[in-house]
Amino acid sequence: MIKLSVVIPVFNEQHRIEPLLKTVDAATRSWRGAREIIVVDDGSTDGTGAALAAAARDGIPVTVLCHERNRGKGAALRRGVLASHGALVLLTDADLATPIGELRALLARIAEGADVAIGSRGVRGSRILVPQSRFRQWSGHVFNRIVRLILLPDIADTQCGFKLFRGPAARALFAHSVIDGYTIDVEILRLAAAAGLTIAEVPVTWSHMEGSKVRVLRDGVRMGRELLGIWNRLGMRARVRPELTLHPGRVLPR
Repeated sequence: MIKLSVVIPVFNEQHRIEPLLKTVDAATRSWRGAREIIVVDDGSTDGTGAALAAAARDGIPVTVLCHERNRGKGAALRRGVLASHGALVLLTDADLATPIGELRALLARIAEGADVAIGSRGVRGSRILVPQSRFRQWSGHVFNRIVRLILLPDIADTQCGFKLFRGPAARALFAHSVIDGYTIDVEILRLAAAAGLTIAEVPVTWSHMEGSKVRVLRDGVRMGRELLGIWNRLGMRARVRPELTLHPGRVLPR
C-alpha cells in the first residue's frame, strides 16, 4: 500500500530535475516502498524530459506523466493527483522554495485531525529567508486580500506551493476542479472549505527562487478571470449535492 504520494508539476526545469529528485528521494526514503514520486511534465520544450528519463535510469523511483503542450499548473497538478495512490498526497513546487523537510510539520497537523495541511508564509512562525521583489510582494498582497474578501476569509496564504492532503480527499477535490492555471490552489481550498474539511495553515520556512514561471503582468489578468470563475461557481451561490460525499457529513458543492 502506498502511504505517501509526492506530486510535482514541472515546466522547462531541466537544470532543477536532478537536485530536485535527489532531494525528494532522500527526504522520503524512510517511507521505503510505501511511497511514490509523480512528476508531471507540463509540455516542456527544453531538456526536462531527458533529465527525467536519466533520473529514472539512475534508480530514483519516479513516475513521469507528460502533457504534449503546456496546459498550466492546475492541469498538471490535477493529472498527478488523480494518478496517485497514496494515503497522503504532498504537492510541492519544483523549486523547493519550501524545503521538503517541512513535511514533518504538515504531517503533525494531519495526525491531529486535519484533512488538509498547507504551508503558509502568512501566519506567525513562518520564516522568509529570501524575500521576493517588492513588486511581487505587493501584487501577492493584493491577490491575497481579494481571495480573503470573496472566497477564503480564514486563510492568509493560498499560494505557497507546499500542501499535504489525506489521499481520498485530494483525489475527490481535484476530480471536481476545473482550473488549469495558477489559481488552482484557491479553487481546491475553496472546495475543501465548502465541503467542511478541516484546513490547517502551517508556518513554514520559504525562500524566493529565481526562475519562477509566474509573470505578474502577463498572468495577472488570467488569474483575475479564474478568481471570478471560482467565485461564480463556489461562492455564496454554491449548492451542495449529497452524492458528492467525501466521508459522512462532508460533501462537495456542484
